[in-house]
Order: sequence, then C-alpha cells, then structure tokens
Amino acid sequence: MNDEPRARRPGGRSARVQAAVHHAVTELIGERGADQLTIPAVAERAGVNPTTVYRRWGTLPALLADMAARQDAEAPISSSGDLRTDLESYAIRTLDDLSRPGGVAFFRAEVSADLDERHAGLRECLRRCTDRIEVILDASRGRGESPPPLERILDRVVAPLYFRVVFSVPGTDEAYARTLVDDLLATRP
Repeated sequence: MNDEPRARRPGGRSARVQAAVHHAVTELIGERGADQLTIPAVAERAGVNPTTVYRRWGTLPALLADMAARQDAEAPISSSGDLRTDLESYAIRTLDDLSRPGGVAFFRAEVSADLDERHAGLRECLRRCTDRIEVILDASRGRGESPPPLERILDRVVAPLYFRVVFSVPGTDEAYARTLVDDLLATRP
C-alpha cells in the first residue's frame, strides 16, 4: 500500500464527460435545431450513457442552463471605467452569444420545454442578464455616476437584441448594438 496522498488530476473523467456533453449539445442544436434535441441524442453524440446525463443534469433545460451559466462564468464582466463602453461591450457580447452558430437555437431550447420548465428557463436567462448588467451598474455607481435603471437597459438594449436576432431582422450587427446604447444614454431622464 502506498501511504502517499493520491494526487488529484486536473479535470479528470468528470470534466471530460461535461466537455463532451456540452460540445454535443452545441453541435446538435446547430445541426438539428432545438426541437430535435433530446438527452439520448446528446448522450449518443457525447459517447456517454444517457443515465450519465440524466444523473448529472436531470433534464434538458437544466443541462442548457448549466451550459449558459458556465459560458457566463468563462467571460466575466469587467469595468472599463466608462459606462458607455461597458454597456456597448455587454450589448456586443450579447449579440455575439446569440449570433454564434446555434446561439438562437440554444436560447430557444433553453426556454422551449414544458410550461414549468420554460418559466424556469426564462427566469434563469433573465437572472443571468440582470446579474451581468448589475455589475456594470454597480461599477458606474461606484464612480459616483447615475446610470439608467436596470429595467430601462433591459427594455432599450437587451430586448431589442433578442427580438431582432430571434426573428433574423437584417442589420442586427455591432453598429446596431452601439446605437441602442447611444439611444439609451441620450434619452436618460
């Protein structure tokens, strides 16, 4: 018997399974769309048993919410010291997330489950949005500024981006995202 403590491997099997499942979800949503996404299909693509996915995430919306939360954690919001720059960065990142391959389908899949799961998915999506915006607003307030209220940012910046990307409205690009922020800040009370 070896008395030395066993060294922990970074990542390990659990991290490999998670990465394979997340990769499989992204590929399948991009290929087939959200309505064709199932846990058995994800498991097959990831090369794991469906029970592994069910045991770890339970439901498809829970898996999608976990993926979205991890993406947010991988790209934390930081303050540039300028409210306009921070809001523009947030708007552009939101647009990029929605516009990436499978981005809209990923959003639709997260919120298209049965009614209870849909409400939970929508609440989680809104919570992630508001948490990220609050970081920007807190930094602005910390500099002694009076930023616009959260609800106004959601109405004037976030909602139009989601709407235009979901419905494939032409001209929804980085310049449009910047214009939303310009309009928001120009019409502050």
